Amino acid sequence: MATVPSTARAVVIGAGIVGNSLVHHLARLGWRDIVQIDKGPLPNPGGSTGHASNFIFPVDHSREITDLTLDSVRQYQEMGVFTQSGGFELARTPERMEELRRRMSSAKAWGIEAHLVDPDFVKEKVPFIETDQFIGAFWTPSVGVVDSLRAGTIMRENALATGALTVVPNVEVTGLDTEEDAAGRRRITRVRTTGGDIEAETVVIACGVWSPKIGDMAGISIPLTPAVHQMISVGPCPQLAEQEGEISFPIVRDMDTFCYERQHGADMEVGSYAHRAILHEPEDIPSIEQAKLSPTEMPFTSDDFDPQLEQAYELMPELLGAEGAEMRYAINGLLSLTCDGNPILGESEVRGLWTAAAVWIKEGPGVGRAVAEWMTNGHPEIDVNASDISRFHQHQKRREHTRLRTTEAFIKTYGIIHPSEQYESDRGQRLSPMHESQKKLGAFFYETAGWERPHWYESNAHLLDVYGDAVMPREHEWDSRWWSPIINAEHLRMREAAGVIDLSAFCIFDIEGPGALESVQRTCVAQCDVAVGKVIYTPVLDAAGGFRSDLTVMRLGDDVFRVVTGGAHGMADRKWFEDQLVSDPDGAGATTLTDRTDAVSTIGLWGPRARDILASLTGDDVSDEGFGFLTCREIQVKGVPVLASRISYVGELGWELYVPMDQAAELWETLLEAGGPVGAVPVGIGVYGTTGRIEKGYRAYGYELDGERSIVEAGMQRPKVKVADFVGREAYLRQRDEAPAAVLCTMTVDDHTSASGVKRYMLGGEPILTRDGETLTDGHGHHPYVTSAGSAPSLGKHVLMAYLPPDQATVGNRLAVSYMEELYPVTVGSVDATGLLDPTNERIR
Repeated sequence: MATVPSTARAVVIGAGIVGNSLVHHLARLGWRDIVQIDKGPLPNPGGSTGHASNFIFPVDHSREITDLTLDSVRQYQEMGVFTQSGGFELARTPERMEELRRRMSSAKAWGIEAHLVDPDFVKEKVPFIETDQFIGAFWTPSVGVVDSLRAGTIMRENALATGALTVVPNVEVTGLDTEEDAAGRRRITRVRTTGGDIEAETVVIACGVWSPKIGDMAGISIPLTPAVHQMISVGPCPQLAEQEGEISFPIVRDMDTFCYERQHGADMEVGSYAHRAILHEPEDIPSIEQAKLSPTEMPFTSDDFDPQLEQAYELMPELLGAEGAEMRYAINGLLSLTCDGNPILGESEVRGLWTAAAVWIKEGPGVGRAVAEWMTNGHPEIDVNASDISRFHQHQKRREHTRLRTTEAFIKTYGIIHPSEQYESDRGQRLSPMHESQKKLGAFFYETAGWERPHWYESNAHLLDVYGDAVMPREHEWDSRWWSPIINAEHLRMREAAGVIDLSAFCIFDIEGPGALESVQRTCVAQCDVAVGKVIYTPVLDAAGGFRSDLTVMRLGDDVFRVVTGGAHGMADRKWFEDQLVSDPDGAGATTLTDRTDAVSTIGLWGPRARDILASLTGDDVSDEGFGFLTCREIQVKGVPVLASRISYVGELGWELYVPMDQAAELWETLLEAGGPVGAVPVGIGVYGTTGRIEKGYRAYGYELDGERSIVEAGMQRPKVKVADFVGREAYLRQRDEAPAAVLCTMTVDDHTSASGVKRYMLGGEPILTRDGETLTDGHGHHPYVTSAGSAPSLGKHVLMAYLPPDQATVGNRLAVSYMEELYPVTVGSVDATGLLDPTNERIR
């Protein structure tokens, strides 16, 4: 048995599916001197990997999770540990059947074979099921089960065979040591264990439900909670006893009862997500010595499971009620949940301390490969920005927040979740200074990064009569859920007069010091060595030329730059800029990054009357000649100091106005009062984030822009590339010389009429096909899908954005979008960044 070495290049804490996958891929990528430790024995150290049901349904509405899952299945198949069985997701209600039609859209978009089938088809493959209990099903032939313990052993042994790995089981971590560098950034230095201390500059926490406890040792938050998933095994079932192998019948997900039934030899395993959320603290998980089975197999609470067991008996009465069949195994198995349902991956705020947590069996090897590539190359092949640990804001790192959100979300594991659905728990964490005013105006609030953001205002409901059918009302409840035609009315009023928009959720940080220019130059694609007072719109790339972000930078002084980015991705952007800081160039002193988000509020003022409104409130010159586009400067607005930036994300004349937080409410009221006589109204984020930008073809990070897309494919390349070096420059130059594999296009829907006669409006994620429904494939091997969808009220059209194969990216090309399993005709309107509205940008001037 190996002993704990005193030094290592990398220490991986955890020997479950993720830790084993990670050491395998690190060794494959050339890492040596890797140490893997776990407090339990091998091959089953007692974590979730050892008790999980281990089946894999590949279709998810998230492309990121689907990509990780498909990569994992490929790896499992290569190891010979995957058994394909096929799987059904049942619908007992018409509402669930509609969700399964939406699921078909995702399957087609991600290139996964799937079919909607009737109960008789299910009966043919699962003869012991009662067809009167459901009305239809979603059939995925590629569903299967995996031997995750065997997979982990194979991967661990592969790494051992290279000589790269030392494995030490039965060793518990007791501490993580860090130290500060000259710039005040902490770095990991040492792992303390019951078997001795290990000096290491790279450590990965990959220990599932225990990860928060280990993170606390280094002063970082890994915001997940151990949660119970109930499982029982009933057998022996005579219908299963004579079948060969572990599984012979498809797995059944009974979606409306939040249960599944999965054959395991002669037994039928039944699992439930329908019970109350049963959460635990990592510190309360029993030790190996205390646990009756394993630490993550908690005592079964039958009262929680009994209602679902009755429903399972209704679905499979002859099987589960067979003579001699009894409950042979029952546990409350622990798994990891996060506040947003995504894994927690990447380097923490402590340099060299990485996480790979809250990962399910179906994503394990894919995550192992992605994190290993990230650690090696600075970026993974699969974009995992939604799982990046740096996404969390401070309020989201609280255990209370995680408990509240996961309590709400657990019952939605098999739920019908709308793309715009909002959480109800732990709201009101961050309120803008205008919040009380907005409540009086009837604001309907969405939450972004804890901020309560008005999406529309009921005070503008009277505009529905003003604009009539131009507000493009939506008849179908699903299409209009979490939406209002008031959004489109506000949009039209902004285009006609002006709108005032609360943008307090922007993340704002200032980079100051002798290395400020070099720091932003090496981070941003655009030229940042500009005159003081210039505003720079710029992509931010990784080393492979994929998008890391898309944001604005203002040069406020020779050595002062302000970065402004969206709230949802702001913390990740902050870490990325921090990682590029030139801390002490030539001994000239420190360069700092200071977060101003809580000190500065942002208010947008846009529309053809915006200049008139602002001019009435200030003695400063705000004419086009005196205050040009993409410039910024300090002005006084009725005595309030404001940093005004002439930029627009809605395609209208106007400004972003940055004001001290304690004076923002005053500025808000001043703008509304001055704008009232010319028709200005408060406008919600529904306009700013969707209708205003989509008419102009403006791209959004996380939708059109991600780590797997290039500037060229997005149609955002500029005539020249700056001489100064920046992250991704070499890749970007190469991309400019190559023909794009896909082209981002804007399309309009020609006819919304469904087979029922009801007009339908796409929400995003739907596949783009030929007019006769044939699949399209781009140069990456991907199928095009809608990245953004929304009303364009000024055009009277519903607009879609999607990356198309280059041979389909021609203006006027007639294609189709599949929505809820019906085809709707679309026409390509733009094949570059030119907006469908005001293509020459006259309105901005």
